[in-house]
Amino acid sequence: MYQASTEEIAYTNLLELDEKWKSRYPGAIQSWIDNWEVLSVFFKFSAEIRKIMYTTNAIESLNSTYKRINRNRNVFPTDMSLLKVLYLSTIKAEKKWSRMMSKWDMCLSQFRIMYEGRI
Repeated sequence: MYQASTEEIAYTNLLELDEKWKSRYPGAIQSWIDNWEVLSVFFKFSAEIRKIMYTTNAIESLNSTYKRINRNRNVFPTDMSLLKVLYLSTIKAEKKWSRMMSKWDMCLSQFRIMYEGRI
């Protein structure tokens, strides 16, 4: 589904997936079908950006770093202290990232056009 070239093909693939696995996992794919309007926003991005979005290893790694921080501290005195901790942990996690995602430069230039002034 994620690698489909258009939203229509992806939806067709989703329905085929539902047919194949409906009997074994009745509720698993139904939530994707029910929320298709939200999920289909994904196809407004180029194929390169979509690949980065569904290749989640870096995102999952960063998310686990944030969870680890949150487990150690349940309360932060201010919102700014939380933001500082998240910023510093992101910088620390970034040092572990050794390879750049393929076609990242192309994606970054597309983001700069799409979100002008924010990147």
